[in-house]
Amino acid sequence: MATQVHAAHILVRDQKKANDIKTEIVNGGNFADLAKKFSTCPSKRKGGDLGWFKKGDMVKEFEDAAFAAQKGAVVGPVKTEFGWHIIKVLETK
Repeated sequence: MATQVHAAHILVRDQKKANDIKTEIVNGGNFADLAKKFSTCPSKRKGGDLGWFKKGDMVKEFEDAAFAAQKGAVVGPVKTEFGWHIIKVLETK
């Protein structure tokens, strides 16, 4: 079976906002609460949870960052055609 990642993300329009949110997370902010407050993605209702995905399911920049990260890691900001993402890897299998 191919490797899969279960991740959550926060999507915003600009890099400064993404950097500010990541700083807040690093300083102990709750990822899901921040996703609900700031993310522009419909996944914000679930705290940014995107569920499980495999390679080929997401845009390349997002996927590369998510698959390179360790479980529990918060990575980004990652720029894609949709905006700037802060990604939290919840699990891998």
